[in-house]
Amino acid sequence: MIDGASRIGLTMSSAVSPPAKPAEAQKQFAAFFKEALNRVNEAQIQADALTEKLVRGGNVQLHDVMIAAQKASITLQLTLEIRNKAIEAYQEMMRMPL
Repeated sequence: MIDGASRIGLTMSSAVSPPAKPAEAQKQFAAFFKEALNRVNEAQIQADALTEKLVRGGNVQLHDVMIAAQKASITLQLTLEIRNKAIEAYQEMMRMPL
């Protein structure tokens, strides 16, 4: 599962760099997150294209369509879980007393 996440670009290893100023870190995180979301979107688009090709009678194997759809589903689920954890962390920080 983790190997699959690294193949679609949803790992943080590429985002690790020497300590940066908060503004730079924010830009790096935003760029990483945008790239990850673009890859999830690309997986969804590819799955939709293969499904449409299959429905129209194109030269595509059913198992290829199912694999692409499952990959798109898993990447979307992973993205949603990351979002949920980020929201939980934010809410926890907001509950902390000063």
